Amino acid sequence: MPIVVRIDVQLARRKMSVGEFAERVGLTPANVAVLKNGRAKAVRFSTLEAICRVLDCQPGDLLEFVDDEEPTP
Repeated sequence: MPIVVRIDVQLARRKMSVGEFAERVGLTPANVAVLKNGRAKAVRFSTLEAICRVLDCQPGDLLEFVDDEEPTP
């Protein structure tokens, strides 16, 4: 999948546990795991806003586009 979620990096920088993060954002730990492991198919803007507020970051700090297609010579 070309979009990589970097929540784990932001959590590590803040030394915040998944449980604390989930509680503060209003998600279940299972849904946080779905996001962290790249299995989410969509994220609501309201959820993204809550994540950014809790982690004091920008959406670009959480999401990265990685082109998984090989370049054509």
